[in-house]
Amino acid sequence: MKSSNFLLGLVLLVGFSCKPSTENSSESVELPILGERYVDDNQDTVYHKIADFAFINQIGDTVSNSDVAGKIYVADFFFTSCPTICPIMKKEMLRVYEQYKDNPNFKILSHSIDPTFDTQAVLKDYAEKLGVADVSTWNFLTGDQEKIFEIGQTSYLTTAMADQMEPGGFLHSGAFLLIDGEGRIRGVYNGTKSDQVDRLISDIPKLLNK
Repeated sequence: MKSSNFLLGLVLLVGFSCKPSTENSSESVELPILGERYVDDNQDTVYHKIADFAFINQIGDTVSNSDVAGKIYVADFFFTSCPTICPIMKKEMLRVYEQYKDNPNFKILSHSIDPTFDTQAVLKDYAEKLGVADVSTWNFLTGDQEKIFEIGQTSYLTTAMADQMEPGGFLHSGAFLLIDGEGRIRGVYNGTKSDQVDRLISDIPKLLNK
């Protein structure tokens, strides 16, 4: 029989729309493993992991879970025409990129939730305007919209969906999600808050140095 429980930290994964949040989260001494866990028939604890995926990046290459296996990465969800929090998020993510762009064991996966508009060419132009030259570190991903929505909500446990009532027509979280080498969520940070991104930057070595 599987006995499951949810970590209290999951409340951080509740999506917020394209409006900046005013909430602050406290400093964490240890990096938790977030998501559902259960004990299998062998009495081993099985943790929530990011499901298999395959999307296209800004230079037309396929990026899959195998490309980040054994590596630390930060994931987020955005769209290039977002009129509100996305520019703030990308400015903050750029700080993360600059700090770790030379580390081969670190990646960033930014998933577009508007792949109809955000084609490979659009994402390439967007990345270049941000000053992201190293595609091997920061991948801007596009692909099947429903698959992007699904992985956002069921794997990354964050909000990513169409909503015509929201600015730009989409509802998505401003969260930056820190994923370990086994595909487990180890931290959630408000990507619109510099202090939380500072915490993300300081937390990454806790996984890289393991």
